[in-house]
Amino acid sequence: METNSGLLQHIRARAHALLPHISTLRQHIHAHPELSFQEFETATFVETQLQRIGIPFQRLTETGVVALIAGKNPNKKIIALRADLDALPITEINTTTYTSKNIGVMHACGHDVHTASLLGAAQILFELRDAFEGTIKLIFQPGEEKLPGGASLMIAAGVLENPKPESIFAQHVFPSLPAGKVGFRSGMYMASTDELYLTITGKGGHAAMPADYTNPLLIASTVLLELDKLFMQKDSRLAETNEVPTVLAFGKIEGKGATNVIPNHVAIEGTFRTMDEHWRSRAHALMQARAQEVAENMGGTCTLRIEKGYPFLVNHDLLTVRARDAAEIYLGKDNVVTLEKRMTAEDFAYFSQVMPACFYRLGTASPDGKYTSGVHTPNFDIDEQALETSVGLLAWLTLHELKETNA
Repeated sequence: METNSGLLQHIRARAHALLPHISTLRQHIHAHPELSFQEFETATFVETQLQRIGIPFQRLTETGVVALIAGKNPNKKIIALRADLDALPITEINTTTYTSKNIGVMHACGHDVHTASLLGAAQILFELRDAFEGTIKLIFQPGEEKLPGGASLMIAAGVLENPKPESIFAQHVFPSLPAGKVGFRSGMYMASTDELYLTITGKGGHAAMPADYTNPLLIASTVLLELDKLFMQKDSRLAETNEVPTVLAFGKIEGKGATNVIPNHVAIEGTFRTMDEHWRSRAHALMQARAQEVAENMGGTCTLRIEKGYPFLVNHDLLTVRARDAAEIYLGKDNVVTLEKRMTAEDFAYFSQVMPACFYRLGTASPDGKYTSGVHTPNFDIDEQALETSVGLLAWLTLHELKETNA
């Protein structure tokens, strides 16, 4: 077995040599994006690449792929690595050779980067299978962007069994950091997320005859203001909103009336996010009660449907400390930063709820300030030098974790 120093240099060299190939993989995936749970061509492409390397795989769920790299003494330790496959319903405005060919669908959240990076790390780890003890499980999961989340479906289908991993890693693009840097945070990191669907019912009529109608738009406006006052304003009556990070926001309201037409109904859509399950449940009940009370006091009704989404994401303390140590060895301490908590959500949280997990961030901006557009925007792209970092670091921290926990 190579010394740690020799292994480190070998992985760095292989990541550098593989960069053009990984760039080609990433650009192919980027040019052929598929929406959540429709990633049929992407899953087949992943399987083709695994077959080329020589890694055995199986299809789990319609578009999920699982593969195994067995080292020496394969049952000694099992570690899982996860990437997501799906894209977003966004029309890309970039003009590159790999701009999306599927108009209206775009890899605007970097899942093309995650998938190509895991394929690159898989090649390095497969080449080094005689240099480690244990097994590495590769998880290419569908549907991260859409409820109920592909992670939950793959867990239900048995992705964490036969063999059962003891820990899991995943990375995510981060345009707030330049390429060559990564970020970690132990403990609570990302919020739970719920979708809110309100229907306000009043009584429609001609706008010129206010005595004959109960305007649901006015009721809806009051409901939104009262919910904002309840949860989001500094003088909120709820102590929990000051103690637990909480976001309540509404992004869509639809009345379908006209200048002189008062509709019967108004539909509102929003999101609720927090980092405490007890408070999450209590907040659901408070929203239901307050929205109904306001609507009824104004002569209407309100129904609130809550689609409970992903749980909060928590990074296992010791696992994340070990991963950060590995990153500092691989990249240098100056290139590893501490992340702030985020109210965004990720379905990797399902893995973090059932096993030790580490979800870290990959810098993707250029040092000259290019590629800083945020994820979920139509001009998101990356400095592909980040691929060399992502591939090499993922391979290195995996072997570092196997060595540390097998010692």
